[in-house]
Amino acid sequence: MATTKIGEYNPPVRDKVENFGGNYLVYASWDNHRLINSAMGFPLPPNMPFKIFMTEVLPLCYNDHPDFANLDWDTTEVHWFLNGESFTPDFDKSLAENGIDHKSIVRFHTPTLRGIHGVGI
Repeated sequence: MATTKIGEYNPPVRDKVENFGGNYLVYASWDNHRLINSAMGFPLPPNMPFKIFMTEVLPLCYNDHPDFANLDWDTTEVHWFLNGESFTPDFDKSLAENGIDHKSIVRFHTPTLRGIHGVGI
């Protein structure tokens, strides 16, 4: 079916960084753990230490997943990705110092934790 343009449509952009009171909208996703079906977004201060993101924000996303109880940040092998690229966060530095900015997605992969019954759920 053909469509016809009847005029300009320039909706206001509502997810600009200026609309988050100084916070960044940061998305988090745990690879191969699809019980939580999509990344979750959080408005976070850019100066938040990465360790706080890891130990206080990520549990908000994943505490309900049975594998999360088996995740020990000090001993579990974890691979981190920032906006699709592998990266090694400095846990003591801020989100901004780790290169995380507005609308970034931080994914992590745990090779030894592969979801419920190891099937990526």
